[in-house]
Amino acid sequence: MIKVLIIDDDFMVAKVHAGFIQRTAGFTVVGAAHTGAQAVVETQRLQPDLVLLDIHLPDINGLDLMHRLREVAPELDVLVISAAREVETVRKALRGGIVHYLIKPFSQADLQERLDHYRSAYHGLDSSKDVAEQSDVNKVFGLDSAAAQRPLPKGCSVETLQLVEGALKGADGDLSAAEVAEQLGTSRVSARRYLEYLHDEGLLEVRLKYGVGRPERRYLPKA
Repeated sequence: MIKVLIIDDDFMVAKVHAGFIQRTAGFTVVGAAHTGAQAVVETQRLQPDLVLLDIHLPDINGLDLMHRLREVAPELDVLVISAAREVETVRKALRGGIVHYLIKPFSQADLQERLDHYRSAYHGLDSSKDVAEQSDVNKVFGLDSAAAQRPLPKGCSVETLQLVEGALKGADGDLSAAEVAEQLGTSRVSARRYLEYLHDEGLLEVRLKYGVGRPERRYLPKA
C-alpha cells in the first residue's frame, strides 16, 4: 500500500483530496498537514511514500518546503497540486523532481489518472527488478503508453482507457463491467466498450460467471 500525506492549507480541500485518494486502489492516506512546519513534523513521523503538495502555504512556499521534506524523508516522492499556473513555478517544480503537477480545480478522475501512473511507473520501478530496461524508463516519463499508440473506437478516449486499465490492475481479482463503471463513475455500457476493446487487443482474459440468466462476463489482466 502506498502511503500518502496531504499538505494543503485548506482543511476542506485536504479532506476532499483524501476522499479521492482513499477511493483509488493501492493508496492510503496516512495524514494531513496544513502548514510547512507541520508538514516537516508529519513527514518525519509518518515517512510517507508520496506527498500531495500545495504551493501556497501560510508559512512557506511549497517548492521551498519540498527540499526540507526530503531532508527528513530522502526517498519521498512529490505530486504538486496547486492553483499556481505561472510557467516559472511549473519549471521550478519540475527541476525539483516532482512526479506530476496537477492544477486546481481538478476532478477525481484527473487525480486518479496521475496516481495510477505513479503506482505503475514510479513505484513499480523500485520493486519490479534490479536492472531497468528502456521500456521501464519510458513508463516513468510517459513515453511508453500502449493505450496512446493503439487506435481507439469512436467515442473512446485514451484517458478513460488508462483509468479502466488502472482499475483492473489495482483489483484483487476479476471485475465486471458494472463494477468498473461504479469505480470510475461512468456507465456500464461505456465500461463494457473499453473492456471489450482491451480483450480484443489481447490484454485481458474473460471469465464467465454463471447464475440466473445470461452469464456475467468478468475481466482480468493477462499475466
